[in-house]
Amino acid sequence: MARASASIRRRGITLVYGGGRIGLMGVVADAVLAAGGRTIGIIPDFLQRREVAHTGVELEVVDSMHTRKRRMFELADAFLVLPGGIGTLDETMEILTWRQLGHHDKPVVLVDVNGYWHKLTALLNHVVRSDFAGADLS
Repeated sequence: MARASASIRRRGITLVYGGGRIGLMGVVADAVLAAGGRTIGIIPDFLQRREVAHTGVELEVVDSMHTRKRRMFELADAFLVLPGGIGTLDETMEILTWRQLGHHDKPVVLVDVNGYWHKLTALLNHVVRSDFAGADLS
């Protein structure tokens, strides 16, 4: 983690994420901060206490989940999807949908740690093979 975080800082990459200090993304945010990198967290007001907002990052509090996703999209040049839960799936599917609709051509990368995303990629491949999405989905 330290090597990746230092690489993010050296390359001048800013981490943009959901703004929590707990869970996997909290660990990533802490590592980027420890390496001297810039980290921006976007968190809805109602989740600020529930997710335990990360006070060490540049924190932007917004009015809703929809605004959070839109704001993260606006700030991002690419999307790295780490293993996560339902919220991560929601964000991933929305960004893939926006890509399929031509709203962006930013890279979307599933970080497939220990095969975590294998079943999702199999499902997405099935959707493409069934002609419900184009092959350029990813």
